[in-house]
Amino acid sequence: MKKTMKPHTVGDIRTIISGELMQGSDEVEVHYGAYRLKQIKNQNTILFTDKRIVNWKSLMKYFPLVLATDWKYSKSEIPENLTIIHVPNLEEAYWKFVHYYRSQFNLPVVAITGTAGKTTTKEMIKHILSTDKKVTSTILTSNSRTASLQYLLSIEEDTEAAIFETAVGSPGDVLKAGEYFKPTIGIITNIGAHHLNYCNTLEGYIQAKGEMVKIIDPKGVLIINAEDINTSKIDVKSFAGRVIKVGTHWSCHFRACNIKYHQDGMQFSVKHKRRNYQMFVPGFGEHQVYNALAAIAAVYEMGVTIPEAAVQLKTFRKYNKQLQVVDGINDSVIIDDTWSITTTSLEAALKVLNEIGKEKKKVAILGTITDLGSWGYTIHEQAGELIYRIGVDVLITVGEHASIMADHAVKLGFSSPVYKFRNEVLVLNLLSKILDSNTIVLIKGDMYSQPIIELASKLRKKK
Repeated sequence: MKKTMKPHTVGDIRTIISGELMQGSDEVEVHYGAYRLKQIKNQNTILFTDKRIVNWKSLMKYFPLVLATDWKYSKSEIPENLTIIHVPNLEEAYWKFVHYYRSQFNLPVVAITGTAGKTTTKEMIKHILSTDKKVTSTILTSNSRTASLQYLLSIEEDTEAAIFETAVGSPGDVLKAGEYFKPTIGIITNIGAHHLNYCNTLEGYIQAKGEMVKIIDPKGVLIINAEDINTSKIDVKSFAGRVIKVGTHWSCHFRACNIKYHQDGMQFSVKHKRRNYQMFVPGFGEHQVYNALAAIAAVYEMGVTIPEAAVQLKTFRKYNKQLQVVDGINDSVIIDDTWSITTTSLEAALKVLNEIGKEKKKVAILGTITDLGSWGYTIHEQAGELIYRIGVDVLITVGEHASIMADHAVKLGFSSPVYKFRNEVLVLNLLSKILDSNTIVLIKGDMYSQPIIELASKLRKKK
């Protein structure tokens, strides 16, 4: 089985966390770490927990298992072949272990946050670096703060670079991620309006994203989208490192020019230090250009030349359901963007729909924007403003809150046909009547919205 951390013995770890061996052997090797029972997936794991464990039977398959705890168990209540390290303060011991482990590695670590584009930018960086480096990274979109320990421990002795998403569910999440990863390069892709159920206000959400400034190594770099309004509200003056700006403005360190839609992607040139470099990146939309700029800036800091990055970006494969263009029913064209939905990604998707659907009837099917708390009504109204400003030929909303978008767009003067549905059942009946070879459909919703996912699947032309 592949080890996912630099191996240590129990004796090593006891020294690090100032623990006392209560049972077992100092010679037992540890390859994995956990602080919740459900995180234990392998043998030779050390579990940090202040909870008293009663049911040992379910853990037997993971033995040899090491327990670091501040509980004092009696011999009669624990298995004989369990190794126990007793510590006076469990939380203090846990963070001693985390900080020690991170200190063992001198390598570039990239932390990426943002409302949209985190995963794509992370995957671009990984794709570029993986040609000749061993890279570890966040898996798919699994960027929960509970996964931070496992991602830290995925750095091994031969790892040459690490790229981790640092998502924001609530204030403090980025700061906590910084405790684990101690990044040398930070990226803020953009800041829209999301997770307002815990951040309470847009300003609170911006501040939560802005925690990135505090976690980057003082000798490191912060890469930002120079044209993102909310990112510009972050105070970067306190950052001791270098700020690198990407965008289309002349003042950007990595500047995109001559942006054009091309077959299956975007063509553009990057201007850097008075030189121009031709680029192509798979995936439609100007937002994809910004993702690529951030990735290019990051790998450049790690010694990859821009021409080398350009070669690799040509073969980048974006995830399915991220503005994925496929054949649809009745010979229509479907843009499946059921990866996620925020106002930021909705604006990008509507612009792509209008650009590649210039000669066709454009239909937008939109689901509910989630994680907004009391801001749900306001943010859905803002989505309605985007629909009114950018425009489509037919608007269909699915879900009670999604209808707020339609109502607000109409209130502002949106005059195209509008259909509002509580669920997806009747939507397919309507679409089977109005879709034809001259129709292009954007379907956009959350990856956890099963009705939208199922509808997107039914709209695809069966092979």
